[in-house]
Amino acid sequence: MVSTTPNPVHSHPAMTLAHLLSVEQIIPEMQAKERWAAIAELTDRLVAVDRIALDDRQEVIEALEAREHTMSTGIGFGIAIPHASSTRVNQVVAAFGRSKEGIEFGSLDHTPVRFVVLFVVPKDEFQMHLRTLAAIAKFLNDKGVRERLTLANKPEDILEIFRANGR
Repeated sequence: MVSTTPNPVHSHPAMTLAHLLSVEQIIPEMQAKERWAAIAELTDRLVAVDRIALDDRQEVIEALEAREHTMSTGIGFGIAIPHASSTRVNQVVAAFGRSKEGIEFGSLDHTPVRFVVLFVVPKDEFQMHLRTLAAIAKFLNDKGVRERLTLANKPEDILEIFRANGR
């Protein structure tokens, strides 16, 4: 007999930033000047808002750094999307940071990063991982969105941009 129950690994929709973020998970002006500090800063924000347990912080950072060592997640246009899968989370967690000065991220286009979306997915959620990454990249690829994010003053304003665009 063939099961009609969808396989949960293959049926997850892409997680959008509007669903993944709260005001507390947004840093409107990051302190980091380079990618490793940016990854730590955003991970620390997730620890501070109880999305990642303090005891799991180092393992999550190591997973993010291991992914980053394979190839920079600085995708160009001032965007970086550090991401990893980990057994230390049981749902997708994310943080968003903005840097007006720019962060050295080893980006593919060699330009400083101004927008960083960090996310971690549960270890066995490969399809969700890919869909989430694609949705975030597509959203931030919109020049108008990047311009609005640059002008936003507060975390609430940034979150509203994500919500207004259904992302």
